[in-house]
Amino acid sequence: MIKEREQQELQITESKNKVYSRFQSEIAVRPDDIDLNQHVHNTRYLEYLLAARYDQMGRCYKMPMEDFIKLGFGWFVKATYIEYKRELGLGDTALVDTWIMEMQKQSVKVGFEIKRKSTGKLCTSGWIDYVMINIKTGKAETIPDFIIEKYSI
Repeated sequence: MIKEREQQELQITESKNKVYSRFQSEIAVRPDDIDLNQHVHNTRYLEYLLAARYDQMGRCYKMPMEDFIKLGFGWFVKATYIEYKRELGLGDTALVDTWIMEMQKQSVKVGFEIKRKSTGKLCTSGWIDYVMINIKTGKAETIPDFIIEKYSI
């Protein structure tokens, strides 16, 4: 048990210095994303981020959310930071880039940028901190080594 904990702590220390892969998803702005000010409502950017992560879990990491659920795991959002730089509008396509910034014993911090496809200009950036949970208990779980390995690309 102590040996496993030391190995886990070593992996966490190494992850702070590791550079992880960056992945991209495209999301078309829909009419229902538009607010009264005729641009994408601020809450939709978080939905774009979550949709991109869902896409990338299966397509890029080869471990979709369904696999986590079968194993009895889920992800709880602990904290989110979003900085808005410029708006997206109807007819735009969002390019959502995400990458792992840091892995800890029970959590993963994911960075993101959302750009307008037509110009490549940054619209939104930030990070989201996920905690792995046991679906049955709702309590935090240590991220298993095989999941750390899959997501360490």
